[in-house]
Amino acid sequence: MIAIRQAKPEDLGQITAIYNEAVTNTTATFDTEEKTIEERKVWFENRDENFPILVAEKNNVIAGYIALNKWSERKAYDITAEISVYVNSKFRGQGIGKLLVQTMVARAQESNLVSLIARITEGNEQSIYLHKLVGFEVMGVMKKAGKKFEKLLDVTFMQKMLS
Repeated sequence: MIAIRQAKPEDLGQITAIYNEAVTNTTATFDTEEKTIEERKVWFENRDENFPILVAEKNNVIAGYIALNKWSERKAYDITAEISVYVNSKFRGQGIGKLLVQTMVARAQESNLVSLIARITEGNEQSIYLHKLVGFEVMGVMKKAGKKFEKLLDVTFMQKMLS
């Protein structure tokens, strides 16, 4: 049984481990250096009701998490959030990512947000497929937007309108 709930400070160890695995082994993030628990604590505490973090918990293990992040620090962008989802490598392929995205989209629809943005790096076709399943549309592709693992990578921008 998978439970989706609001993240708590005591989840930060597992959240950080999931993120750092993505940093080290995937192009799901353009971060190239692992984050410390202290850095993730600042990230965790820098939130309000429009920018939550949810976790998927299975047998007392965080199987994945999802966060809504500010798209920009400029005030006019407060109606737009960037969605980020990461699943523990041991739990991938079990529908956890889809459940997290569906839950977060439903929650976002009850907020003051108007749209959600996703940036998806080349090679993450499953993520593009997942976001399309829940109503995101491709806005465009930034060619060779970043470099990771010695490869120049495109980034697909997707958007879901909430209102």
